[in-house]
Amino acid sequence: MNLHTSVTESFSAKLMEILDHVEYRRVESSEDMEEVARIRYKAYKMADILPLSGTQLIDDVDFDPQAYVFGVYYDEQLISTVRMHHVTPDHRVSSSRDIFPAEIDAFLDAGMSLIDPVRFAADPAIMKEMPAIPYLTLRIAIMAAAYFDTDRVLQLVSPQHAAFYKRVFYAQTIVPPTRNCGKYNIDLTLMATDTKDVGRKLLTRFPFFISSPSERRMMFSRGEVSTLPPLTILPTARYMPAGDLGVDLPL
Repeated sequence: MNLHTSVTESFSAKLMEILDHVEYRRVESSEDMEEVARIRYKAYKMADILPLSGTQLIDDVDFDPQAYVFGVYYDEQLISTVRMHHVTPDHRVSSSRDIFPAEIDAFLDAGMSLIDPVRFAADPAIMKEMPAIPYLTLRIAIMAAAYFDTDRVLQLVSPQHAAFYKRVFYAQTIVPPTRNCGKYNIDLTLMATDTKDVGRKLLTRFPFFISSPSERRMMFSRGEVSTLPPLTILPTARYMPAGDLGVDLPL
């Protein structure tokens, strides 16, 4: 075993321990949306990402039928939130598409489906103490890609974070750093992970991203009859049998 492999395994074991304290909640009630707005405000004010108006904190797209807003809780305290868009050729609602329409439409016109994780926000004070928050939160994007069997996971991020997504998610740059990105106050770059190509490698390297089919159903299932999602969803990565990645992805 080389040093790099040892460090990665140690890191994954630590993340798995942290995951034992985590629960996910799909946000669909007005009360929980108020919590989401508060944590978005804290994060956006600190980073000066977006104008801090009410329409930016909670918008109509939060309630799109193919959008899924989640809160991530650590020991029952909300620490972060993210919104997932399931983007398909027939349903092109996507925050990334608002900024880079030609590039997103190129994927969709080729018949691909996408997961677009946006509105990532973490409590700045907790983020300083818990740098694992991006992993805990973006684990949801990996689950979404598996549940919906999508071709790409998008990353609309600031250039300073591009190296993280390339290293952890094997993301490739689709649009280089760009200024004047609509309502955003920062430069943005568009990246994408080819889930069909690197999915198995990603889950093998970082087993805390693994999830069971039942966990993914609770996260994303929406029946024909309007029902509330489960109050809390506990991560299942630790309980998957050894060697079972929880999803059939190509080698």
